Amino acid sequence: MQFGVFSVSDVTTDPTTGRTPTEAERIKAMVAIALKAEEVGLDVFATGEHHNPPFVASSPTTMLGYVAARTKDLILSTSTTLITTNDPVKIAEDFAMLQHLADGRVDLMMGRGNTGPVYPWFGQDIRQGIPLALENYNLLHRLWREDVVDWEGKFRTPLQGFTSTPRPLDGVPPFVWHGSIRSPEIAEQAAYYGDGFFHNNIFWPATHTKKLISLYRRRFEHYGHGTADQAIVGLGGQVFMRRNSQDAVREFRPYFDNAPVYGGGPSLEEFTSQTPLTVGSPQEVIDRTLTFREMFGDYQRQLFLMDHAGLPLKTVLEQLDILGEEVVPVLRREFAARRPAHVPDAPTHASLLAARREADTTTEVVR
Repeated sequence: MQFGVFSVSDVTTDPTTGRTPTEAERIKAMVAIALKAEEVGLDVFATGEHHNPPFVASSPTTMLGYVAARTKDLILSTSTTLITTNDPVKIAEDFAMLQHLADGRVDLMMGRGNTGPVYPWFGQDIRQGIPLALENYNLLHRLWREDVVDWEGKFRTPLQGFTSTPRPLDGVPPFVWHGSIRSPEIAEQAAYYGDGFFHNNIFWPATHTKKLISLYRRRFEHYGHGTADQAIVGLGGQVFMRRNSQDAVREFRPYFDNAPVYGGGPSLEEFTSQTPLTVGSPQEVIDRTLTFREMFGDYQRQLFLMDHAGLPLKTVLEQLDILGEEVVPVLRREFAARRPAHVPDAPTHASLLAARREADTTTEVVR
């Protein structure tokens, strides 16, 4: 089981002080959070991709390349790579380059994003979002697996005899998660390729999330990648912790009430009862997170959103200390004890390379 954090990179005014960080401060804070994640023993740091204020994460591979140079074990990922408005050729090249620089500590999450205007900014039509996602990923999948590609589609110019460079490290493409919160077509796409499916369920009730995950699991088995319970699932979540729940609620409430993404909507109490947001003690976070397995089955990756809504960096780093020292060790132990032996871990470069070598050896023996 992999545990980590993801950032949406919002630049938000701290409602308790009235201070808004600069873009430079926010970018450097994200780097500090990634380094802290490795320090406290987390597995993954993921950044979103946005091209509009108040967000600053417009170039994920630039940030992740910098973090790669300053870490040794951390898996570097995205919490959205826009498969609809990025050129698949550029995605193939950028992430293969990052793979080499990070010695394979790279995967990524494909998504369509939640900002409608981004489509025309990059010359696309939002009404074609699903067809764009399907076609662009089909091309990306081939670019990483075929040395020479001839291709023609609807949304970009044809390719003739094209080779994406550099080639994936050790001939093994980065593992791909397909992220979606509402589209069965994306769950189907993830299942078809045998890729991972990530439901960033931070705004949704468990019943909604369960429907998409169950669909993905059924179709994963249908396409012959394994049994439904062996499908590769990731979940998002939000937490804020203090030693006792009253202090956590009191401190977090002004940030919740003024957050751009949910301020002015349901109350904090309503939101925590209806979504995975957990505001309370470390034990409450442990207990709540363990219920995700009961609802969605055994899964492979849990990412927490912790640096949003104007929370100051000092507070976020304190949260990471609690997460890494008190919460994740218990979750690792409990999830491992409950997981059947036939349910796989989350793929890594090392495990994918080993599987490929085993397959090559089997093929040679058959010959």
